[in-house]
Amino acid sequence: MKISNLTKDTRIAEQAKIADTFVTRMIGLLGRNSLGEKEALIITRCQSIHMFFMRFAIDAIFVDPQDQVVGVIENIKPNRLSPVFWKASYCIELPVGAILKSRTSAGDHLKIDKSI
Repeated sequence: MKISNLTKDTRIAEQAKIADTFVTRMIGLLGRNSLGEKEALIITRCQSIHMFFMRFAIDAIFVDPQDQVVGVIENIKPNRLSPVFWKASYCIELPVGAILKSRTSAGDHLKIDKSI
């Protein structure tokens, strides 16, 4: 799946996977050493994240049910908690630098191309 920022006309990720079951949401990126430059993990039903037991920092974008960005966190490091974004429906976890590169900010509208 590909994720695009429609507001800024930029690509956020080329290879996104979805964590939408209890087990996949619980595991998330645990056990991995990194995320590739074009990779992302979409965690459904998510208003905050924790970085306990993670091995690397990430960027995180919190998005509401209308695919509007309600929060961004750049470079959240292991053993940290994110703020709670009450309006969020899902979170996109990305490699550090992805938010800056895509110029994504609160209020932007995203598109997830699920057909690919």
